[in-house]
Amino acid sequence: MSTQSAPQDLVVLSKDNGIAVITIQNPPVNALSPGVPEGIAKAIAEIKADSTVLAAILIGANNRFIAGADIREFGKIAAAGGKRDSIGLNEVLDVIENCGKPVIAAIDGHALGGGLETAMACHYRVAAATAHVGQPECKLGLIPGAGGTQRLPRLAGLAKAAELCAFGDPINAATALELGIVDRVFAKGEDLLTGAIAFAREVALTQPLLRTCDKDAKLADKPDFDALRAAAAKRSRNLNAAQRAIDAVEAASHMPFAEGLAYEQKLFMDCLYSDQSKALIHIFFGEREVAKIPGIDKTTPAFTIEQAAVIGAGTMGGGIAMCFANAGIPVRVKETSQEALDRGLASIRKNYANSVAKGRFTQEAMDKRLALITPQLDYTGFDDADIIIEAVFEGMELKKQIFREVDAIAKAGAILASNTSTLSIDEIASVTTRPEFVIGTHFFSPANVMKLLEVVRGASTSLAAINTCMQLGKKLGKVSVLAGNCFGFIGNRMFGPYRREAQFLVEEGASIAAVDQVLYDFGMAMGPLATGDLAGLDVGWRIRKEVAHLQKPGVRQPIAEDKLCEMGRFGQKTGAGWYVYDAERKASVDPQVESWVREWTGEIPKREITNDEILDRCLYALVNEGARLLEEGFALRSVDIDIVYLYGYGFPAYRGGPMKYADLVGLPKVYQRIKEFEAQHGELWTPAPLLEQLAREGSTFEAYSKRAAVAR
Repeated sequence: MSTQSAPQDLVVLSKDNGIAVITIQNPPVNALSPGVPEGIAKAIAEIKADSTVLAAILIGANNRFIAGADIREFGKIAAAGGKRDSIGLNEVLDVIENCGKPVIAAIDGHALGGGLETAMACHYRVAAATAHVGQPECKLGLIPGAGGTQRLPRLAGLAKAAELCAFGDPINAATALELGIVDRVFAKGEDLLTGAIAFAREVALTQPLLRTCDKDAKLADKPDFDALRAAAAKRSRNLNAAQRAIDAVEAASHMPFAEGLAYEQKLFMDCLYSDQSKALIHIFFGEREVAKIPGIDKTTPAFTIEQAAVIGAGTMGGGIAMCFANAGIPVRVKETSQEALDRGLASIRKNYANSVAKGRFTQEAMDKRLALITPQLDYTGFDDADIIIEAVFEGMELKKQIFREVDAIAKAGAILASNTSTLSIDEIASVTTRPEFVIGTHFFSPANVMKLLEVVRGASTSLAAINTCMQLGKKLGKVSVLAGNCFGFIGNRMFGPYRREAQFLVEEGASIAAVDQVLYDFGMAMGPLATGDLAGLDVGWRIRKEVAHLQKPGVRQPIAEDKLCEMGRFGQKTGAGWYVYDAERKASVDPQVESWVREWTGEIPKREITNDEILDRCLYALVNEGARLLEEGFALRSVDIDIVYLYGYGFPAYRGGPMKYADLVGLPKVYQRIKEFEAQHGELWTPAPLLEQLAREGSTFEAYSKRAAVAR
């Protein structure tokens, strides 16, 4: 076998008795970074010119095909006004498709995005049984931009192509074979390259050369594209890329291939320049960035968590216990009474049973998970736990009492964690003899579902303890974000002003439903008042009473929610809060509440409030507090705040999080609007100094975060 290499050895060409093998070796995922497309094009040119070559295999090194494009290149293309430093992928795929000799894509691992588009430009596709293919570009606010919306319908049909491009979910090799995306699947244990070479010889000698772009048979079966758009709108609310992907696939049904390709490219560029794409790409990289902690690297120790213990079997404690059981970690759960323990275990069983009923896992899997949870009324076995998590209600004295108790029994090196959502980790740690092992692990409700874990460092918390909890979060399937120790940390410190403004708006004359609807239409999972009902209005009420002594005299505070709590209206759990709820917890507007609010706030003038004011007051309250958190160092980067709000509070990913949203609006505009609110509503709207500085500079939170990271 002879071998030749393209520049930098990103693409290697070898030959095996008349079959050329083009191997992409661009670790870790063989992305289509600059140099790879050029290498493929060069190899195809050599194959065309070599009369001894019958066919070619395109394969990825290390059992990986092409996982997709290099996403960083999208930002560069947008910044350069569409100009590219290297050859465009469409040009390379045209070279492949017009090779004149059969080119066979041999797919292992994942062929996603540009990877699948490259495979579809080949004349045949074979795959390992474990391979997956897909067009996930919509998850980045994009559509396929290298023929994916034009070639995929010709292989899989219009309906399935629209679904794959609009929803972005990958499919396995067996499904791809059934749809016609791949031509052969090799069983587990079969060598992919060996099988691909044999397949290449077979088709080179027996099959006519047919390009994917010429396959029109499946385009005759036209689906109801309007119904597909409605389904995409329901599943991907407000996501423009999902709709544009369907538009592009529909174009394949009535445009010649070249025209369809040009139309796809126009829609792709429109998406690329959109704020939605900028936001989603920001989130994509942000999920990776938040794992980087100054002072922590591969040499930083982390403790192995093999056994866990949770104090409290309520909503939070039970959900946290399920997180450990789901990860295969034995967990003890302590309660103070048999009744509370039984109630907590019944809730856990019900949650698991619902998952079994929905087909998420089997009864056997449920039984295994339940077997990992040990309910108890004392601290038996807690001395063997590697981590003990307190998950009782928000009361400092109770938490301090518990930490005194666990400090006395926990083994050396055990992590002592609090699930507190607002209270000081330093004050909790002060009652222990091991403050370096005390940390906050703020799970979000329901803990077994929500992906966010706020890891809260105290003044004495060791890097080893932080590293342990960040890695534990990953093992539990969470996205972990490190927060500093201030009241409410990142999420709830910002959530306070957000919900404060929502309540003020109602007290000033906006309807409850209007406030929630505006934020829902913006893309939030729920409006701020409905969110309070879901979480339980009594939770915030208890916290406000706990910290009432910290409130500045004379500064306006919302009153309606406390009044509702005094009436026993705690939200969904009591069947009434801001709304009333039926047996299935379906909400209805309660006209009495707005009547009561008018009565309770008679001294506040009522007025017509626009949707724009509702949106700006709620969102810019978030942004202003986020700017303070960033400047004070309680959040490492603006993207940390964005990830917290995406995974903990239902902020729409296509908006990028509150800080990215503000960057996209423009900080000068945000600052000016906040100054208007300050003039109207007083000191609660004093702009954060960092926001004022960046607005005057014409800068962004993202740029500030990058400068701060360099300074660290």
